Amino acid sequence: MRRGTRLASDAMRPLPPTLCQRVWRPRRLTLDPGSSDCPMGTSHLALLQVFFLMFPKGIRPQPSSSPSGPVPTSSALEPGTHGGTLQSSSEATATPPAVPGISTVVPTLVTPSAPGNRTVDLFPVLPICVCDLTPGTCDINCCCDRDCYLLHPRTVFSFCLPGSVRSSSWVCVDSSLIFRSNSPFPSRVFMDSNGIRQFCVHVNNSKLNYFQELQKVNATNFQALAAEFGGESFPSTFQTQSPPSFYRAGDPILTYFPKWSVISLLRQPAGVGAGGLCAESNPAGFLESKSTTCTRFFKNLASSCTLDSALNAASYYNFTVFKVPRGITDPQNMEFQVPVILISQANAPLLAGNTCQNVVSQVTYEIETNGTFGIQKVSVSFGQTNLTVEPGTSLQQHFIIHFRAFQQSTAASLTGPRSGNPGYIVGKPLLALTGDISYSMTLLQSQGNGGCSVNKHEVQFGVNAISGCKLRLKKADCSHLQQEIYQTLHGRARPEHVAIFGNADPAQKGGWTKILNRHCGISAMNCTSCCLIPVSLEIQVLWAYVGLQSNPQAHVSGVRFVYQCQSIQDSQEVTEVSLTTLVNFVDITQKPDSPRGQPKMDWKLPFDFFPFKVVFSRGVFSQKCSISPILILCLLLLGVLNLETK
Repeated sequence: MRRGTRLASDAMRPLPPTLCQRVWRPRRLTLDPGSSDCPMGTSHLALLQVFFLMFPKGIRPQPSSSPSGPVPTSSALEPGTHGGTLQSSSEATATPPAVPGISTVVPTLVTPSAPGNRTVDLFPVLPICVCDLTPGTCDINCCCDRDCYLLHPRTVFSFCLPGSVRSSSWVCVDSSLIFRSNSPFPSRVFMDSNGIRQFCVHVNNSKLNYFQELQKVNATNFQALAAEFGGESFPSTFQTQSPPSFYRAGDPILTYFPKWSVISLLRQPAGVGAGGLCAESNPAGFLESKSTTCTRFFKNLASSCTLDSALNAASYYNFTVFKVPRGITDPQNMEFQVPVILISQANAPLLAGNTCQNVVSQVTYEIETNGTFGIQKVSVSFGQTNLTVEPGTSLQQHFIIHFRAFQQSTAASLTGPRSGNPGYIVGKPLLALTGDISYSMTLLQSQGNGGCSVNKHEVQFGVNAISGCKLRLKKADCSHLQQEIYQTLHGRARPEHVAIFGNADPAQKGGWTKILNRHCGISAMNCTSCCLIPVSLEIQVLWAYVGLQSNPQAHVSGVRFVYQCQSIQDSQEVTEVSLTTLVNFVDITQKPDSPRGQPKMDWKLPFDFFPFKVVFSRGVFSQKCSISPILILCLLLLGVLNLETK
């Protein structure tokens, strides 16, 4: 007996009764468009719809996103054949998940086969080959590259790059449920991870591509596309938002160039990259006092000397600063503008022979603020140097911006910031004193080319550090050479004292301790033509915690400078010497003894201390007060017993 639809298990859902009324339950299922049990003959497409109507809700064909693995061969039955049993492909390696009944899996991609005697086209649904990067040349592992002229790219390539083959959608059921396939789409049999064969139908859906044909824009459809996708351009920030009424911490500081009527920002160049090249676009932040260092290299210093604005001091003060941001709404209003006051000598760069004079090496801004009233005063000072015009000349520049409160007393500003109050805070500068001037103790700092810089690293309290550089020596006698190296090691002014606490006042000499100096350990004895020069400085700092254990304060107990020197011959031509500075902090804190234990409130006497039970539930003082009545009571009892015995 021949039936149009056969089911092999009760787990399968029956076909809708509108398509086929009678349902039988033999071992296998057959999809046959010529079944006599249906009221009328159906086409292949109708039976395919019957096949998909059996899927549970939520099961949909899924496209594969990353084709990989070997390509399975075609099944034993081609689409549209009648009769025969589907055979498993020997090359099929995909492992679809084992789901009872009908399931949807995404097996490995299948190379499309050419139906009938038509011309083979491996790229029917790939209008864009994303991996075809070289026109006229076959790109390796690009399976959609037409320049490769390969009918079966996988026979040549080890794998196909993502996007080089069309995406696929497969729907699978257990192969034991299928007896005959009449589907017009390619079908395969795969083996899942549990060893169960899955019969899968591949839907040739051209919409499952990674890319669609690009839509061409012409005079006909331009207006329609513009109405759908067109819009306004991005508006300017200053045009759409009103500026705030005052600066907030970290906000960029606005400047104005009256000569060109240009609004800009106050810049603080900073070093970027391994060489520390100057980045001009770094803005200064409001109330953020900090210093930056960067290096400039010149290919032709002779032309850059007078043309490069970074070397000219005038470019750092030829503008005004807005007191508050809302001043940009009326740039011509001088009420909102603060001029930059020059407080040091600043000459224009000048090329004199082989030397570029008056080059800016340091820029220091002092900005006074008054809360929400904004910036009240801006002053600038410069440090200048001379550069020799030679190939590969470099310049290291230092930029400092310091904020302070408006109308701050001059005496308070000269003392500088504290490093703790009273004890030192780890990471704050170690304060030194020379005469009546207080400053931070420093270490050597190298430039981008390894030479010694005029700028120095600050010695941070509690942080051990080491630094070095190479000093280029000028031809001079031994005494001048020693003096130059000593000044390079510890700075122009030799530190004489170190602050004991972080809030030491320069006017109070009792708050400072003298620095001990230990000179070179080697001598130039028996050498009349030798020069002893220092090459290393070690700063040894002894410190300790003092005060209460609940709030200890760090203080400096003593500081010593230890120099190491080497001897050179007067006739020896020394062009440069390597210098090293290091700082070492030693903790000498002596912890106090632990406090003795306090008396406990629940002390008790033993039960056999007296003939009767005595329990004291109070403190020691209560126990002392309660023992006397008990002793009196005992004596009375003993007296009564003695009287009775007599």
